[in-house]
Amino acid sequence: MPYINLQITKGATREQKARIVKEFTETLVHVLGKKPEHTHIVIQEVEDENWGFAGILTDEYRRIENSTPTAAKEE
Repeated sequence: MPYINLQITKGATREQKARIVKEFTETLVHVLGKKPEHTHIVIQEVEDENWGFAGILTDEYRRIENSTPTAAKEE
């Protein structure tokens, strides 16, 4: 019985989540031969302020990213 626990920051739409469940399930069927009816997928959404990487919280990273001019981002 495959069990996938996917943690993402908040913001995904219901349609995106449905696609994730469908495609992850299809992958387990094709790669491992698992039965779709035995596959469980849990999507946990985490607030940006509770997720960190590169030494800062995600909400701070996004604030900095959004305040940087587009031209500077592409360099």
